[in-house]
Amino acid sequence: MTVYDTAAKLPPIDAVGDRSRALAMLDSIIGGVYYDYSRRRDESEVASMRTGSGEEYDIVFTADGAFIRGVYHDSPMHNHTGGQLWPGLLEGLPQQFAPLVREPAFCHEDGTLDATFVLWRRSADDRWHAGEGIDLSPADDEETDPDGAWLLDILCDGAPEEYLEYAWSVYDLELDRTVVEQILTLQPLTDEVIRALNPRKRLADLRERAAELDYPIAT
Repeated sequence: MTVYDTAAKLPPIDAVGDRSRALAMLDSIIGGVYYDYSRRRDESEVASMRTGSGEEYDIVFTADGAFIRGVYHDSPMHNHTGGQLWPGLLEGLPQQFAPLVREPAFCHEDGTLDATFVLWRRSADDRWHAGEGIDLSPADDEETDPDGAWLLDILCDGAPEEYLEYAWSVYDLELDRTVVEQILTLQPLTDEVIRALNPRKRLADLRERAAELDYPIAT
C-alpha cells in the first residue's frame, strides 16, 4: 500500500470532507483525541489526525480543491538526508496549493514540509493525484507500507471497522458498529445515539461542537 494505491481509492473531495467531520464528531462523543476538523482564518477548512506518537495528517479544503500531507514517522522517507523533502513527493503539484507547502504548521523548523506522503485534487479533477515517479524502494525489506498513506484508509471504504479498531486499541472501547456507521453517514444526532456510544454524554453537551462541525442534530 502506497500513496498511489490511496489516490486510486480515496473518494471525492466532498465525501472526504463529510467523513472527516463525522470522525471529529465521533471523537467528540467518545472523548477521543485523534480526529479534528476546524475552519482556518482564511476561510479554508482543515481535517486533521494526530496519534501523539508521530503519525499524523492534515487535509486542507479550499475553493481550489483539497491538499493532503501526512507523516509516518517510522518511514525511511521521514527526515530525509540533508533536511530535504523526499524526491518526487511534490512533482506536479498545482500552483494553487504551493502556499500550503510552506505552511508553518505543516513544516519542520527549517521550513521544509514535514511529510512522507502528499496528495491533492483540484475541484474540477476527476481523481486524486500524487507526485510523479516517487521512488519507494528504500523501504525496509519487511515494510509493505513505506510512506504511511494507509493512515487515510479510515476515509475510504471500511471506515466503520477502522474506527471500531481505533476505539478498541486506543481507548479499550467496544462500540456498536451500527451506531458508528450512523455517525459516519451523518445521521442526525440524538440522545439515544450519543448514549449508545458514551453513556456519560448527552445531546446538550455536544450541541456547540455539532454546530462547529456543521453536523446535523435531530429536531
